[in-house]
Amino acid sequence: MLYYLFTYLKTHFDLPGAGVFQYITFRATMAILLSLVISLFAGKRILLFLQRKQIGETVRQLGLSGENQKAGTPTMGGLIILSAIIIPTLLFARLENVYVILMLICTLWLGIIGFVDDYIKVFRKNKEGLAGRFKILGQVGLGLIVGCTLYFNDHVVIMREIIGKPRIAQYEKVVGDTTAIKEGKRQRFVEVKTPITTIPFVKSHEFNYARLISWIGKNAERYTYIVYILIVVFIITAVSNGANITDGLDGLATGVSAIIGACLGIFAYVSGNINFASYLNIMYIPNLGELSIFIGTFVGACIGFLWYNAYPAQVFMGDTGSLALGGIIASLAFIVRKELLIPIFCGIFLVENISVLIQVAYFKYTKRKYGEGRRIFKMAPLHHHYQKLGYHESKIVVRFWIVAIFCAVFSIATLKLR
Repeated sequence: MLYYLFTYLKTHFDLPGAGVFQYITFRATMAILLSLVISLFAGKRILLFLQRKQIGETVRQLGLSGENQKAGTPTMGGLIILSAIIIPTLLFARLENVYVILMLICTLWLGIIGFVDDYIKVFRKNKEGLAGRFKILGQVGLGLIVGCTLYFNDHVVIMREIIGKPRIAQYEKVVGDTTAIKEGKRQRFVEVKTPITTIPFVKSHEFNYARLISWIGKNAERYTYIVYILIVVFIITAVSNGANITDGLDGLATGVSAIIGACLGIFAYVSGNINFASYLNIMYIPNLGELSIFIGTFVGACIGFLWYNAYPAQVFMGDTGSLALGGIIASLAFIVRKELLIPIFCGIFLVENISVLIQVAYFKYTKRKYGEGRRIFKMAPLHHHYQKLGYHESKIVVRFWIVAIFCAVFSIATLKLR
């Protein structure tokens, strides 16, 4: 909104300094600072409000050290994160950008689902919260929105440089052309509509989803949207649940999400910059610049929330925050065409998810075979296993952060490791 206001003031009144809002770097910096201010200072007011309304966490007795001290800690703190993301984005981003609109919808959509879940737990005194099938239905609905937007929207394109004859693959469709400055020279590019992603570690690193069904026969690629949307739905649901499961220790999900957000911010920057994209030999995705404002607010909100969520936590994000964090990360990965890297930079979420699946599957198998269920981990998800081993909560969290940083750096290195 401020972009449009100061553009108007610059155009009609030639207001000194108003032109600075034309620069994405300035707006992104201001958005990050505002997200920190909101999460730190407005977050304090929200925290006090939650305390006054006695919106506290009901702790299940799992036999973990320190769990009794967490009883009554304010929950639904995800409202702080959502506010610190949405308000700066609305103020500083250009709201006609398809990626910004999509991410705002994603944030609100899963934030509302998580809020309903927390509301049922806190005010209805139902520890189970929102029924699992309704959570999944909400995540699937978001996956359909994201998948359909990225596949069908005409503004979601990549750029191919024209050197002699444009390099257009069999499953790609040219929808327009433009010129851009590359290495100080004007170059002509064509806008290509294609469901394409990046394969890590290989030289020819672009993969078109149409190839998954090309074996069916002639014109099979017209049904690519079905496969693509199903993959989007699956990954958004999985990552959202992974973040939710990871949110079990003070500051764990928040810190890991901030690290992943910073990683995705680098991907967005290099993919949206024509010179970096050319140097790294990665696809150039126009209109990604505005997305840096949203990603900046996402990272700023997580870091600011850590002020209150770090051990010992003064507030928990609840499902209001954790479901939204996972959905945002998964959606951003698809936008920057790096979804195949999710198992790496979301390695913590993946391991937490897998630990639960292994524990449940092994317990059911041994119960059926031996008449008594057995466990591989002392407790799932994995962070509780380490608690049972006697590690202090803060040590587990910091070590998980270190692993998340390693995963993020390794993911960034895949830009050149081929």
